[in-house]
Amino acid sequence: MIIGIGRVELFFHGNGSLKGKRQRVKSIIARVRNKFNVSIAEVEDNDNWEKAVLGFSVVSNDNKFVNSLLLKVIDFIDNQHQGELIDH
Repeated sequence: MIIGIGRVELFFHGNGSLKGKRQRVKSIIARVRNKFNVSIAEVEDNDNWEKAVLGFSVVSNDNKFVNSLLLKVIDFIDNQHQGELIDH
């Protein structure tokens, strides 16, 4: 059993409230879950309205599949243009 975990940090330019941040984060999480069937959640900086840290994981029997899926999820989040990808 291979377990892959990923972490992305996003910065939301021009966001001035937690409500706006939560709307963006919820949208990203829902899209990632629907497209890739991975576990994903906001894991840090819950009260910071300009920054979000998302953690996600996948389980498989194939190491190449896990690595490929982790990279696809990171690229997908980056291409959503909901926030700037600071780190992964």
